[in-house]
Amino acid sequence: MLQRLALLDHLKAAVRRSPITALLGPRQCGKTTLARLFAEGRETTIFDMESVADQRRLQNPELALGELSGIVILDEIQAVPELFPVLRGLVDRPGQTTRFLILGSASPHIIHHASETLAGRVECIELSGFDLWETGPARLNALWLRGGFPRSFLASSDGDSFAWREGFVRTYLERDIPQLGFRVAAPAMRRFWTMLAHCHGQTWNASELARSMGLSDKTLRSYLDILTGTYMVRQLQPWFENLGKRQVKAPKVYFRDSGLLHHLMDIQTRHQLLGHPKVGASWEGFAIEQVLRAFEPSQPYFWSTHGGAELDLVFMHQGKRLGFEIKFTEAPKVTASMRTAQSDLKLDNLWVVHPGAHGFPMDKGISAVPLAKIQETASI
Repeated sequence: MLQRLALLDHLKAAVRRSPITALLGPRQCGKTTLARLFAEGRETTIFDMESVADQRRLQNPELALGELSGIVILDEIQAVPELFPVLRGLVDRPGQTTRFLILGSASPHIIHHASETLAGRVECIELSGFDLWETGPARLNALWLRGGFPRSFLASSDGDSFAWREGFVRTYLERDIPQLGFRVAAPAMRRFWTMLAHCHGQTWNASELARSMGLSDKTLRSYLDILTGTYMVRQLQPWFENLGKRQVKAPKVYFRDSGLLHHLMDIQTRHQLLGHPKVGASWEGFAIEQVLRAFEPSQPYFWSTHGGAELDLVFMHQGKRLGFEIKFTEAPKVTASMRTAQSDLKLDNLWVVHPGAHGFPMDKGISAVPLAKIQETASI
């Protein structure tokens, strides 16, 4: 298992600061492993909220939790949303020193009352699968093909990795979504998820997908929100300013894990990936996720106008406005769209992220940077 020391340090700091720390991310991304590493050498009580025995231990949760000290870990807390008001009451007690670490596979915004109940009392840490700096640049191609879920990435072969992802998809559709209280037929959601894979990196168009599936726009919007709230997809919102140009206002949709994207498109090997018509879109989404992991912006955007100018990623970082264009070529060139984005958005820097080995200046304020070195760029 790869070490995740930076995340462990982040978790230690959050638990020290806040009475409740929420470690959130998709299932099987390593939340429980990280929490148990954190618990080593500390006074800790662990509850798995999917365990019947642990649920019985918490039949009177206020009494059971109120008597504990040190660190209390509540794993898969979305299974028992009624615990949120109990936690609020406990941490509001005078002299309370117990720290609660809650692990969840769904955003608080789709868990009933969670975001409102714990407002001002919780610090959230979002955890994903392995990133490029945990696996090492030498394994970039494997990470892109298999995705970052630990068991998928560390599988002994591409075939074993693909089989693990099929089991993950089935469990997610048949158990995880119903557990959150959503009544969605597994075949319908799988069909939507698969169709969404072929729209990866495109602007969201509910009407087009709705016609293809014979469902309403509202239903498909709810499906998309479920996938977003459970960390399966990212809705990248448009950057909007009054620039005197008609700008795109619908979000772009990206799979957060390239391995799941490839699984739903039936791509099992690197050879199949490089020959697939969606290889450029796949690389774009993979690179965007790695850039976001390196820079950790509070809110990322894309920018696009109806006139054709666009930029894959734009956000504020340390007081600067940064733009990123993703190109699946080792020799990217400056385009008119890049110059328009640089001028209209008043970018401090525009980085063209590519799969090659070398970075180089392209124009004033525009530089090419290899994806493998993007973290070095973030630290400048």
